[in-house]
Formats: sequence, C-alpha cells, structure tokens
Amino acid sequence: MGAAASAPAGEGVLKRRLGTTDAVVIGLGSMIGAGIFAAFAPAAEAAGTALLLGLAVAALVAYCNATSSARLAARYPASGGTYVYGRERLGEFWGYLAGWAFVVGKTASCAAMALTVGLYVWPGQAHAVAVAAVVALTAVNYVGVQKSAWLTRAIVAVVLAVLAAVVTVCLTSGTAQATRLGIGTDGTVRGVLQAAGLLFFAFAGYARIATLGEEVRDPARTIPRAIPLALGIALAVYVAVALAVLTVLGPGRLADATAPLTDAVRAAGFPALTPVVRVGAAVAALGSLLALILGVSRTTLAMARDRHLPHALAAVHPRFGVPYRAELAVGVVVALAAATGDLRGAIGFSSFGVLAYYAIANAAAFTLTTAEGRPPRALPVVGLAGCLLLAFALPASSVLAGAAVLVLGAAAYGLRKAIGRS
Repeated sequence: MGAAASAPAGEGVLKRRLGTTDAVVIGLGSMIGAGIFAAFAPAAEAAGTALLLGLAVAALVAYCNATSSARLAARYPASGGTYVYGRERLGEFWGYLAGWAFVVGKTASCAAMALTVGLYVWPGQAHAVAVAAVVALTAVNYVGVQKSAWLTRAIVAVVLAVLAAVVTVCLTSGTAQATRLGIGTDGTVRGVLQAAGLLFFAFAGYARIATLGEEVRDPARTIPRAIPLALGIALAVYVAVALAVLTVLGPGRLADATAPLTDAVRAAGFPALTPVVRVGAAVAALGSLLALILGVSRTTLAMARDRHLPHALAAVHPRFGVPYRAELAVGVVVALAAATGDLRGAIGFSSFGVLAYYAIANAAAFTLTTAEGRPPRALPVVGLAGCLLLAFALPASSVLAGAAVLVLGAAAYGLRKAIGRS
C-alpha cells in the first residue's frame, strides 16, 4: 500500500494553509447548521419521544466513523477523503464508489442547506434565495480556502451565540416541562434507527476536515486532533438544543414544525427573539453550505485527477491555489438542485449516500496495521455495521433513490473499464 496519496506529477498542488483551529471550525460550520436547523423535525416525526435515543445512536456511529476517518486521513493526507482511502486500501472500484456516493450525497446536502437559507430568509422565494446563496458562496471559495476558513469562523461564532440564547430562554421559561422528554415511551426500534439515520446527516460535517487533507498543515497531527474536537463540540450543542426544544414543544409539535427553533422561542414566551433565530438559522445554513461546497469540490478534484470525472476538473488556479473548475462545476449542479429540490427529501437522499461513503471508510480503516495507526478493531466494525443499518432504515423513497444512484455509478464505472479494455 502507498504511504500517502498526492497530486500526480504535473498536476496543480493545493497549498497547506489550515491549522487545527481552522480545520475544527470548518467541521463545525458543516455540522451545526445542518443538524440544528434541518434534521430535528423529520427525526422527531420518525422516533417520537425516542428522539434522544436516535441522537445517541447517530453519535455512536459518527464517533466510529470519525475515528476511522481520522486515522486514514493522517495516513493519506490528500484531497478526496474516502475516495483516496478506499482506493488505496480496498481497490480502485471501492474508492470510486465512495467518491461517487460522497459527491452525489453531499450535492444533495448542499441543496438542503441552500433551501434552509431560503426558507428562513424569504419563505415565499425560497428557491431563488437558495440559488443566490450558492452563487455567492461558490465565489467565496473560488478566491481561496483560507478566506473560506475565516468566514466560517465568523459564522460559527454567530450561530453559537444564537443557539445559546435559544437554550437559555427555553430551559428557564415557565413552559418548559421535563415530562415532555419521556425518552423512549412511544418510539419503535425502526423509528429510532430512522431518526438516527436522518440525524447522521447532521454529524457528517467532520468529513470536510478529511477531504481538505491536502490543505492542512502537518496533517498527521492536525487531522486526528481536529475531527474528534469538532464532533465533540457539535454533539454537546445538539444535546443542549434538543433538550431545550423538546422540553418546550414536545416531540409531537417538534415533528410538525417547519422552523422548530423559532416555534420553541415563541412557545417559551420570547417572540421578540424570533427574528434573531431566523438570522441565526440562515447564517448557520450558509456556514454549512460553504464548508460542504469545499468538501465536494475537493473530492471532485481527486476523482478528476484519476479520470473518473472529466480531467479538466483537476485544474488548480495558479493564483488562488484552489480547484476552481471543480468548484464552478459543483456550484452549477448545486444551484440546479436548489432551484428544483425539496428539503426533507434532500436530507434522506443525502444521508443514504453519506452512510454508504462511511461504510467504505470503516472497511478501509479495518485493513490498517498497528504501525499504520490502526484504530481499535471494534470501532470500524461497529461503524460499518451501523452505517449499513442506518442507511436501510431510512424512508423507503430515500433508500430506493440512493441505491439506484449507487448502481448507476457502479454501472458507469464498469462501462468505462470495458471501453478502456476494448
């Protein structure tokens, strides 16, 4: 096995500009917006009062995936994440399938975050606002990853301040009732697993850190530190907000909410805070979208280098040091998806693709030796089993659509190989 994947000779090389703090912030920017403002309502619909159990299951699977990803990223500090790991440890096809699942699944995530921006900023023109957000953030990414990291840092600070205000007013209000938690009293096993699969959509932001491996300083040290830090902070925020919202709304009202945090502050008797929450939601979704576009474009770059996608997408800008053609292509596709997509459908479809991606990451981590920094054996095994279990527990429409896209990608790979041999 190769020790580290890197840009082929003659290809543009990305610049290592990001430290541990920048990497943690980029991961947080992906996770906080997605989890808090988009995934709780459909998860509550699936699990009822067992929502917190679903959150715990999602966190366990995410921890296993994060550990596997961190060990692999330290070993292979190149753009592409599990596309690179799968190729190096399991073979070209599995790397390709991981990259395909990631690009397709995270393109849906990008569309979901853009639509979240639109629904909070201007519900009547949600699709138009979503497209405008994609165009603006693609332009930010185009001029350099370091500028993106600084913008993400500002976004995370604003969002955490808003969420702290929401948690405080909900938990200190006279309407908060601990009996509304009622953990597990009406949830089914399938409902808990489905909720966990939907909430996993929120946790998957730490992948942005691994896919930026070629732009991180001292990746063997930085990435294994940044991934668990980002995941731990995000989990603490999720638990606090989930407890606060559930004690005020209960699982039934949460499941029906289109904007659960604004509903929660109203129910807590603080309607004046609603505009602040709306701004915070829009800013959080923008932060997620910014980091998601970064991750998808880097995996696109890695696949283009290996000619699984058009090779022209492997170009790196001579001044800004970013994969500008890949970023522009991703921006166009996401804008089209945001113009025509549906938020809850995008979350389910994205979750299936990303869980498939992490299943391959865990399989790749299982092959590491002790000298290569292998994680404890149980972690990739639990991570792989958990990913498959959660993926097939998702709503049937998400499973069917996701499986069809994976089969399509595998068929395209086989056709390309057949043409190459002829």
